[in-house]
Amino acid sequence: MSEPTGDISEIRAGFCAIVGLPNVGKSTLLNRVLERRLVAVSSKPQTTRDRILGVHAVELPDETPDRAQIAYLDTPGVQDGRGPLRRYMREASLAAAAEADVVLLLVDAMDRRGRAPDRFSEADVAPLVPKGEGVTPIVVGLNKVDRVPKLELLPLIEAWSAIAPNTEVVPISALNGDNVASLERVIARRMPVGPPLFPEGMITDRSSQFIAQEIIREQLYHQLGKELPYACAVQVETWNEKPDRSELSIGAVIVVERASQKPIVVGRQGHRIRELGIAARTALAEALGKTVHLSLFVKVLEEWSRGEAMLRRLGYGGGESKP
Repeated sequence: MSEPTGDISEIRAGFCAIVGLPNVGKSTLLNRVLERRLVAVSSKPQTTRDRILGVHAVELPDETPDRAQIAYLDTPGVQDGRGPLRRYMREASLAAAAEADVVLLLVDAMDRRGRAPDRFSEADVAPLVPKGEGVTPIVVGLNKVDRVPKLELLPLIEAWSAIAPNTEVVPISALNGDNVASLERVIARRMPVGPPLFPEGMITDRSSQFIAQEIIREQLYHQLGKELPYACAVQVETWNEKPDRSELSIGAVIVVERASQKPIVVGRQGHRIRELGIAARTALAEALGKTVHLSLFVKVLEEWSRGEAMLRRLGYGGGESKP
C-alpha cells in the first residue's frame, strides 16, 4: 500500500482493486473510466485472466487535497476451479485485494443470488470482503442498476451498507456510465495522501502488444460465443510499425489446446478466422489510432492451460507473453 506523507502539495493517490464474482462488469467499468478499450470484455465468465493496471486522475472540488490519482487493478472474477490457469486467476484477484488501499467490490444487481451480502460469506469469495478493525476500506458498486426496478435496489443498498462500518454503496451502470463519476469520487476520498504514484498522463503499464492481444481475444469471444474453447489464448508474435507510425502490421497466434478445437476457430474454408480478422483489425485500428494489417494463425499447444511453464510463456505468471 502507499504511505501518506505530510507534503501539502501532494494529492490523494493509491491502488484500488476492482474485485467481484465473474461477469459482474469489472472490465467494462475500467474501460469506461479510462475512456478506452484496455481490457477484453464479453458476456463469457472469466474473460479477464490477469490483474491489469489502469490509472485515472480525479478532481475533488472544494476539498484538500483537490486531486486524486487512482491506480485501478482490474482482476479476474473470483471462483474456485481446478487447474493452474483457474488457480492463477484466483490468486491474482485475492492478491490485488490484499495489497490495495481501497477495495471496490463490484456486484451485479441483476444476479439475485450473487448480489446478496450473504453470498460473500461463502468460502470461495469470503476473502474479498475484509472485516474487522484496521482493514482495507471497502466501497460497494452496485452495477447494472439501470436494468433493476428501484424497489429492489433500496433493500440491497441497505443490506450492503450494513456489512461493515463506513461502507459506502454506490449504484452505477458501468455500461452507460451512469453515476461512475460519483463512484470515483467516493473511492478517491478514501485514498491516502501522498505523491502521485505514476507520471501524469500515464494510463497503464501494459504494452501496446498486450492491448492488441486483449482486443483480438475479445473478438474471439464475440465471434465464437458458446463454441469458443475455454482454454484459448492470443500471442502477438510479430509487430512491425512504419517509421511515421501511421501503419502497423501485426502477426498473432490464437492458441488452443486440442487439435479438435482448431477447426472451430478456423471455420469452414477459413471463413470464421477471416471474419474474426476483419472484426479484430477494425477494433485495433480504432483503439490504436492507425491503419492496422493483421495476420492470424491458429496453433495447438496440447493442454497448455495445465502446465506452469506454458502458462508463463503465454503471459500468465507475472509477465506478458513471450514470442
